[in-house]
Amino acid sequence: MTHTSRRAFLHGLGGAALSLPWLESLGLAAANQKPAQRAAFFYVPIGVVRRGFFPGEADGPIPQFTSDRKALGNSARIPVGVHPLTLTPTLQSLEKVKDKVTLITGMDRTFQPGTDVHAQCASCFLTSAGTFTVKQSPYPQARTLDHILGEQLGANTPFRTLEFSSNSHKDNKESIHFDNVSWYGTGHVAPSMRDPRKAYRRLFGTHELQAYHNITDLVLEDARSLKRQLGYADQQKFSEYFDSIRSIEKQIGRLEKMKSELTKVNLAEPVEAHLPRGEYIRVIGDLMVVALQTGLTNVATFMVGPERWNTPYLFESLFDKPRSHHGMSHNQGKHIKDLLKVDRFHVAQFAYLVEKMEKIKEANGSSLLDNTIFTYGSGLGDGATHQYSALPIVVAGSGGGKLITGKHLNLTETSGPVPKKNGKYVQPKQGRPLANLWLTQAKAFGLKLNRFAESTGEVNQLLV
Repeated sequence: MTHTSRRAFLHGLGGAALSLPWLESLGLAAANQKPAQRAAFFYVPIGVVRRGFFPGEADGPIPQFTSDRKALGNSARIPVGVHPLTLTPTLQSLEKVKDKVTLITGMDRTFQPGTDVHAQCASCFLTSAGTFTVKQSPYPQARTLDHILGEQLGANTPFRTLEFSSNSHKDNKESIHFDNVSWYGTGHVAPSMRDPRKAYRRLFGTHELQAYHNITDLVLEDARSLKRQLGYADQQKFSEYFDSIRSIEKQIGRLEKMKSELTKVNLAEPVEAHLPRGEYIRVIGDLMVVALQTGLTNVATFMVGPERWNTPYLFESLFDKPRSHHGMSHNQGKHIKDLLKVDRFHVAQFAYLVEKMEKIKEANGSSLLDNTIFTYGSGLGDGATHQYSALPIVVAGSGGGKLITGKHLNLTETSGPVPKKNGKYVQPKQGRPLANLWLTQAKAFGLKLNRFAESTGEVNQLLV
């Protein structure tokens, strides 16, 4: 039975539609059918505070601002190889799914001189093309990995890929290269869905509806009829699924109401700066997970925020007013405690989605997470030094048992930065190209590639 036939829809008045997850009672998939493989990417801008994120760097230097991509760390005290996973303070929220994630350190990208440091971070993250190999652009940016994967993994899905973002600001201060991680090709951006309501309607509505604020009401009658045909376990799954959809609708409604109220207030920053950041990220993330769960797509990207913009965000529970992540990153000495809070906040949103995917069961008893390779990462190793080496990378899930999990894989080819007599640090030896990870993931998904971008080989230590 094909993946397409596994997907089914409930239709209500006006053409509204909701896709269904796998349900054994309906015979939508055989229990021994191999679930689809999925790929998802969770991009965080501006790097991290290294001493909070990386094992072995807790006592590392607090970097000073520089724009010359000077590396100050690379998990110096951890030998090259595969190690048990020890969660650092920034990664603590992954504790519940510790056995399903792998921390990868020692992955580098190459900076191409002639353009802004931040401009290449997101736009080239899933490309990592070799320097000056792309002639028609000042950026080493080409077709990104998600679209290459989508050609195979998404051949039988309604959407070959889906692109999400939680940057709703309209005050664009930078070019599109600072705010997009997914590209069809050089200079051809894949626009991301940023408005939760519009994303909801794109995924679950087939017609324009006046009553779209509660779209699931249109299919509930069909749902009640269908539910009577299901076994007990499927009834529970069905209820959980519709509760999830309902929850998303309520979250969207709450954010819309809050935004409407804020427009009546005279604010120094954009209205979007005052929306609760975590709630906004989670509702966009929930939409992404549902799309993967129901087979609307098998490949998705989620860009959490833009590079370099100084427009602030309200990181609720962290600060009492909106703050600029980029602005803080340039003075770690002054803002290090607050930056560590932001890093933990971002990892917590990733962990929320990982846990959610782990709870969703597939036809063969495995979880959605088990059949996904879900990668957290940033295009900078550190927001102050702007280093392109030793990037923060976490891979959750195994893509159907293809990758190891629950480990720390260090690929750094040196013992660490060497201090000079004057106390300054020199550039350590490079690790492995980030493109090696993308090549490894592509081959784990069955793609016949010998090379991807600037890759020099596979990350064999990551493979089962």
